[in-house]
Amino acid sequence: MAIVAMAFPRRHAHASPSSFANHSPASHHHPPPASFYPRALPLAISMVLLVCLLLPLQNRIVSVETLVAANAKDHGQALKFVAQNWELYTLEEAVTAVAKNGTVIVCVVTYPYLAFLVNWLVSVARQGRQDSVLVIAEDYKLLRHVNKHWPGHAVLVPPVLPASEAQRFGSEGFFNFTSRRPHHLLRILELGYSVLYNDVDMVWLADPFPYFQGEHEVYFMDDMTAIKPSNHSHALPAPGRKGRTYICSCLLFMRSSPGAKLLLRKWIEELHNQSWTPRVKPNDQPAFNWALNKTFGEVKLFLLPQESFPSGGLYFKNKTWQHQTSHKHVLIHNNYITGFDKKIKRFTDSGLWLLNNDTSKESFSNLQLVANFLKMQASESAG
Repeated sequence: MAIVAMAFPRRHAHASPSSFANHSPASHHHPPPASFYPRALPLAISMVLLVCLLLPLQNRIVSVETLVAANAKDHGQALKFVAQNWELYTLEEAVTAVAKNGTVIVCVVTYPYLAFLVNWLVSVARQGRQDSVLVIAEDYKLLRHVNKHWPGHAVLVPPVLPASEAQRFGSEGFFNFTSRRPHHLLRILELGYSVLYNDVDMVWLADPFPYFQGEHEVYFMDDMTAIKPSNHSHALPAPGRKGRTYICSCLLFMRSSPGAKLLLRKWIEELHNQSWTPRVKPNDQPAFNWALNKTFGEVKLFLLPQESFPSGGLYFKNKTWQHQTSHKHVLIHNNYITGFDKKIKRFTDSGLWLLNNDTSKESFSNLQLVANFLKMQASESAG
């Protein structure tokens, strides 16, 4: 990390302390010529302004360096350091600060999804994995909010999309928002870290990491509702009617490997080849599936077991299957439905809206981002 250094008078390396003590400024002082003052004043003003500009940056650099350095010794202590300007916080600094054992858990979120972020975070915290979470904020409001209550756990990668454009599924803003995801993930892999990506309309019922075993490079879940046998293949499924597979881009575990990076680059390429129009309203998932199909054989892939990682279309709509496999569920995705209120109601009806659970309020009161949201929620209810 580059730090700008200013030059100040300093002792020569070979000068003795006594040589400075014996120096008498009064005995050797000669007044400067009169022409010196008109030239010196602008220079002095410039130096003062430069110091004023550099000091905040210097403080930020020191605080982030301290955050990262302290993280290697004590993660909890590291996060007590607060950067002066989170808009200058970089993805590299953020990943270095929060990663555990070379892995970071990532979500990409805008402020309107704050409730889903907190609900998802409570479920992650129940598995003891919250310290590895990095929120990639897609607006400054969320960046500042998360880092105010959970310093170091949010970062913003410019440019920022216009406000309120990324909320409605099928909109051009939503397409632009989701299209940024593979760029973020590729950058993290290029930094040498493995990454678990989650949409925040998910809930953890168990720790998923034991399922990411072996030498595979990319792990994912199916998005289909058809029931698979318990011993189904973990290979990439056959393409469907549209000539491509139906894998969900909502959950991805990727190792920092050549194959995973190849897949992400192909995903980015596929996104560049499609454009949003009012008639054709694409999202990032078809492009991801085309990338999977076109790199097949070049990437070591693993389809996670359906009983543990079901789509929302299967979990919420087939109560018989849900009951029969309840002891195996790991992550639940609230998809196959659109709209904030509808998603919250379905989570609530299924006991997965954890912010209504008194036990979670008590258990995670020390997680300030959650505690603050619960206070906000209580205040709104009282008002």
